[in-house]
Amino acid sequence: MTYQDTLNWMFSQLPMYQRQGKIAFKKDLSNTIKLASHLKNPENTFNTVHVAGTNGKGSTSHMLASVLQEAGYKVGLYTSPHLKDFRERIKINGEEVSKQFVIGFIKRNKPFFEKNKLSFFEMTVGMAFDYFAKQKVDIAVIEVGLGGRLDSTNIITPKVSVITNIGLDHTQFLGDTLELIAFEKGGIIKPNVPVVIGETQDETTHVFKTLAEKNKTELVFADKVIKEHYKSDLVGTYQSKNIKTTIQSIKELRKQGFSISDENLKVGLLSVIKNTCLLGRWQILNDKPKVVCDTGHNREGLTYVMQQLKNEKFDSLHMVFGVVSDKDLRSIVDLLPKEATYYFCKPNISRGLDAKVLREKFSEYNLKGSDYKSVSEAYKTALNTASKDDFIFVGGSTFVVAEII
Repeated sequence: MTYQDTLNWMFSQLPMYQRQGKIAFKKDLSNTIKLASHLKNPENTFNTVHVAGTNGKGSTSHMLASVLQEAGYKVGLYTSPHLKDFRERIKINGEEVSKQFVIGFIKRNKPFFEKNKLSFFEMTVGMAFDYFAKQKVDIAVIEVGLGGRLDSTNIITPKVSVITNIGLDHTQFLGDTLELIAFEKGGIIKPNVPVVIGETQDETTHVFKTLAEKNKTELVFADKVIKEHYKSDLVGTYQSKNIKTTIQSIKELRKQGFSISDENLKVGLLSVIKNTCLLGRWQILNDKPKVVCDTGHNREGLTYVMQQLKNEKFDSLHMVFGVVSDKDLRSIVDLLPKEATYYFCKPNISRGLDAKVLREKFSEYNLKGSDYKSVSEAYKTALNTASKDDFIFVGGSTFVVAEII
């Protein structure tokens, strides 16, 4: 199989949550454990940091990887979803896994995948662990895909467990209260593994404290203890919380013998994009008119993004906006600016919400605009309509951002 043939098989034959939604979610780790055993448990051959949370886990994972790279370590990084190419999910020191490895891994293990009906995410996690083991990384930063307790990544015993924050997202899987979601994400807390919580929240603090006590481990709330001020090349103001989470996580690694200087920390935070090739976090795509895209898509994520937007100066605001069909629109509409012109679009996946339906639903909330056949058409129309002193925002879904980067 060619690389494209391999991807086509992965995407079409096996469930993939990001594209298909609920039918791809498995409330069980048995398949992952079985796969790990089949691969001779590669996850036990390298150090890890495990990162969960509703928002910020991707940025925090990339920050951690960048700092560790600056400290001279060979660093694996596993994240999801990807924006342009599947290989973005699996990197070592910022370099994506080779197409040849992806092809070879699937070819070698395809009979096992088919026999055991593994999901897209299960086999992708197995691929990452196998790759990191074969490449002998010093440490890997592993981002949780969905939740924590039952996520396929949760077979590792990390050096540090990190939970950035808790918000109401994926409630059909994780529960409809912050406490229930915190319990699921807190499922990555393990005996004697220190835990860093990025954001103190009244509704979830007791959940994390209870889990930490049960596992006889230390719990630190980064926003309560970190006083140092570091800057990052991830420019959104909302990144300040992720920076504190990263600093505290690095301190926990230092306690365990990792050699990471303050200079490594400073330079690593300022070099996240260069070191890890992260895309889609308040990313500036054009100057006049200024165009920014951001992958924030749930209430908490969009709250930070819209706050950042208020700091911008412009004549008129244009919003290229699309969502997935299982998005609870009522949870985000009050955050969106009513004075903007909207260019409604459907991301090119089966899970995308029809642009006309989105326009009709948003019009009920006084969010006005036109619907377009594609993200590309919506974006091009916005560019042609906007003056040089206007501002264009592109977002609502990771998949919308992916199509215009």
